[in-house]
Amino acid sequence: MLNHHQALIYTMVLMSAADQNIPDYELGRIDQLVSSLPVFHDYDVEQLPEDTTNCAAHFADDDGLDRVLNLIAEGTPGKLKETAYALACDVAAVDGIAADEEIRLLQMIRQELEIDRLIATGIERGARARHATL
Repeated sequence: MLNHHQALIYTMVLMSAADQNIPDYELGRIDQLVSSLPVFHDYDVEQLPEDTTNCAAHFADDDGLDRVLNLIAEGTPGKLKETAYALACDVAAVDGIAADEEIRLLQMIRQELEIDRLIATGIERGARARHATL
């Protein structure tokens, strides 16, 4: 089972891998979030490359998507479920484009974490607003 830090990181890595590719700018955003958010204040950032690699390895298995979603759900305490969804939305919004794969994966994460649709909509809108450009 994952601890809460790993569950949040797996959520971001999974979201980044939605299109079968993890671009450097999304990895940079994950690093930035881990380095700056209070929920990660007691996380050893030296562990991030290993946690990222472990998530990618799980995702590569035949049942990888379901397995990673289950690991995320099991490792995310109730108090952090909305945080996990917000992190997924931030990673999805970083490039300003929500591809169909990303939208579908956000829906799966929302369902797995049992996030209310109205709350999810607010979180999604906040992510869009944070990453908007002219």
